This record gives sequence, structure tokens and C-alpha cells, in this order.
Amino acid sequence: MKNILTIVFILIAFCVDAQSSIVGKWKTIDDETGKPRSVVEIYENNGRFYGKIIQLFRDPGEDPDPICEECEDDRKGEKIIGMEIISDMKYDKGDNEYRKGEILDPENGNIYDCKLWIEDGTLKVRGYLLFFYRTQTWLPYTED
Repeated sequence: MKNILTIVFILIAFCVDAQSSIVGKWKTIDDETGKPRSVVEIYENNGRFYGKIIQLFRDPGEDPDPICEECEDDRKGEKIIGMEIISDMKYDKGDNEYRKGEILDPENGNIYDCKLWIEDGTLKVRGYLLFFYRTQTWLPYTED
């Protein structure tokens, strides 16, 4: 009986931990239109978490492979596909959040402080500028 309880607790712990991981592919959604805009792949490197755009969903007439014209750092003029937009996020086990990193909005070139967390199977992405913030909901992405 003790073995069965131990296995159950291990499985529960594994499931809870898996739900708190942001590693994987996420579909970003446009705040105004509700349409998918991109797929961001989040990965871990040396205990920090990063995200890069791996796919764009473009409307007819939009450049299928745009560059970041609005960026003001070393990403200016770089292709958006393949661009790292989330950087240096650190997992805070106590709050079950990823924070202390940054996120770039390639549409306007702005860089924001960032916080990420999993809620109801979705990724909440919050960008901060001073006391102002905006939170987006990203959806798990599975290739069709």
C-alpha cells in the first residue's frame, strides 16, 4: 500500500511540475483582432529561459519574412523569424513564475521587463514599463 501511495504522489508531483514549465511552442494572439500572429519557442539554457519567433502568421499582402525596422538595439534590421524576443527569464519556485528577464515587441521595437506563468494550460505573458503593464495569453502550439 505504501508503494502505491508513493507512486501516486510522484505522479502528482510530476504532473504539477510539467504544468509549470513554459518550455515548448506557444502561439501568440493579436490583442485587437484575436488572430494568431506567431509561434514562439521557449527553451532553457543554463537555468535561464529564452524565446524566439519560429513562425509568423501573415495576412495576404504582408511581408512573409519581415525585418525588425523599429528595433533600437543590435536586432535592428534583423529578420523577425528566428529572433530572440524573450531573454534571461529565471524561474521563481516560490511564486511559480518566470521573471527578471525582458521581452521585445518587434512591431514597435520596445523592450519591456517581463513575467511569465502558466494558468489553465495557457501561458500568461506580462510586459512591464514602469507601473504600466499588458498581459497576453499565449496558447500551446501543436503543428497542424
